[in-house]
Amino acid sequence: MSVAVSLTKSPAEVTSLAAQFKALGDPTRLDLIINVAASTGAEACVCDLTPETGLTQGTVSHHLRILVEAGLLERSQRGKWSYYSLTAVAKEILKSLNISQPARKSSKANC
Repeated sequence: MSVAVSLTKSPAEVTSLAAQFKALGDPTRLDLIINVAASTGAEACVCDLTPETGLTQGTVSHHLRILVEAGLLERSQRGKWSYYSLTAVAKEILKSLNISQPARKSSKANC
């Protein structure tokens, strides 16, 4: 399956797309977005993503913030924890790159 990329993008759209690919260019952030996509309901709590990375919660939150700023994740606050879900743009990018992972259950044990 191939997805065509329009060559008539405006300068603002090109800048936005470049920021999104830059955000995904980091292996940790790419892994985080794939883990969010594979989570139940395509949503994950930062407390569930942290143990999988081997990084501190602060470092994981930093990477997630970059993904939010790039327009790839949406953040919602529930109590003291932040939950992240894919944006429509992120879903399209992952689909166009043929990146998929079987859904896994969210443990919620770390929250």
